[in-house]
Amino acid sequence: MQLLALGALVGAAITYLFDPQSGRRRRAMLRDRSAAFVRQRGRETARAGRAVAAESYGVSQKAQHLKEPPKEYDDATLVEKVQSEIFRDADVPKGQVNVNAEDGIVVLRGEVERPELMEELVAKTRKVQGVRDVQNLMHLPGTPAPTNE
Repeated sequence: MQLLALGALVGAAITYLFDPQSGRRRRAMLRDRSAAFVRQRGRETARAGRAVAAESYGVSQKAQHLKEPPKEYDDATLVEKVQSEIFRDADVPKGQVNVNAEDGIVVLRGEVERPELMEELVAKTRKVQGVRDVQNLMHLPGTPAPTNE
């Protein structure tokens, strides 16, 4: 039964492709569509290969540059780096905290609403490259400001 169905299918394909009136056109269309299919798959394969190569290159670059090489910053640059890091969040009172630096020691002054925020700002400041130490002179509302002794 299967052999008969296979024979019928092959016979129908031969009749379709070698028909005296339209067979030549049908064979040309089959050839062109097959070639187009192969070209399209080739382009997709090349694109996928480039994507894999780019992804692996990115991963290798991330692995090579896990840690930023140590740099020495002057005090003005260090202040800018600290400010860009600690004032990134919207809930940090930008106008109420002052940042100064001298020889890599960063001084934070000002009034903050919560002690947790104060600790968070000090922790973020310590993580900035080039900061040797942090002096916390921030205070809570209603408490006197600490002095630099």
